[in-house]
Amino acid sequence: MKIKEILHIIEQIAPLPLQEQWDNCGVQIGDITQEAKGAIVCIDVTEAVVDEAIAMGCNLIISHHPLAFHSFKSLTGKNYIERCMIKACKHDIVVYAAHTNLDNASEGINNYLADMLNLQHVRILDPQKGKLLKLVTFVPHTHAELVRNTLFSVGAGSIGNYDSCSYNISGEGTFRAGDNTNPYVGETGELHTEPETRIEVILPIYKQSDVRRALIAVHPYEEPAYDFYLLENTWAKAGSGIVGTLPEEMEEEDFLYLLKDTFHLNTIQHSALRGKAVRDVAICSGAGAFLIPKAISYSADVFITGEAKYNDFYDVENKILLTVVGHYESEIFTKNIFFDIISKKYPTFAVYMSGFDVNPVNYL
Repeated sequence: MKIKEILHIIEQIAPLPLQEQWDNCGVQIGDITQEAKGAIVCIDVTEAVVDEAIAMGCNLIISHHPLAFHSFKSLTGKNYIERCMIKACKHDIVVYAAHTNLDNASEGINNYLADMLNLQHVRILDPQKGKLLKLVTFVPHTHAELVRNTLFSVGAGSIGNYDSCSYNISGEGTFRAGDNTNPYVGETGELHTEPETRIEVILPIYKQSDVRRALIAVHPYEEPAYDFYLLENTWAKAGSGIVGTLPEEMEEEDFLYLLKDTFHLNTIQHSALRGKAVRDVAICSGAGAFLIPKAISYSADVFITGEAKYNDFYDVENKILLTVVGHYESEIFTKNIFFDIISKKYPTFAVYMSGFDVNPVNYL
């Protein structure tokens, strides 16, 4: 099995196009066409993690945070990032990161945290925009079902929790086949009218190439007619943060203790208690304070994140209970996600959770 096959299943859950523009997800170092010998999953790539991979005979490191965010003009080993890169290259280790693409995925870290709290009726807090296309194509009636089902099979036609969604209109198409053509219907040099079905389906923009290839492969025409239109609609299956409902409302203090126990926390920062019951919970792992206004607009009772500024605790006023659990603490479970994805698909493949993940923030 090649390393690229392992990475492919990660990207089925967290496609790279879901990452933020400033991010640097994907392959950071190495040749993904080499045979996969074993994988280490971690939050951050450090020298200890690279040494761990070497000692365990693993040639793949999958991290949440990218090792390299910026371009390099030299690689001299002057800091831990460069030393990790040099050592990984020397030992043919592939280093890969799934960061904001995993944050923004519907089955990513925020959904994982919501599951830990047993939240129900979960939905994306801030859905992405400009990430959907509409495909319009025209096909003879006899092939409409085949084309629709093929498009559905490669990821087109999903709207929210519904799949196999399409819109179909009957009409007539006209064409004249020129020289050196082999028309499916009609005769060369003669104007032909064909009863056709206009098929419309929605798809994520990152699936455009797969959908186009699938369409051309099964469309009977030598020159299929089709158009892709960029949509401004929000995409309910991808975006920042998540919001859901507790099975039963709780007192604020009881909820904070539940949060501590569930996420294995030593400490929690929180804004002033409001004296109101908690039922609707919003979450954004990592540095998610930018979503506080969104959480308030959803009428959430509490917002959980990894980082917030001092003034954020003032600015929420009495609108929401802000709870800050720590950046590392809110993302430690990304290792579980990577491990579960790989183990489920390849149960005999050697994948290990790093024993050298260390929170860079220390508490006295």
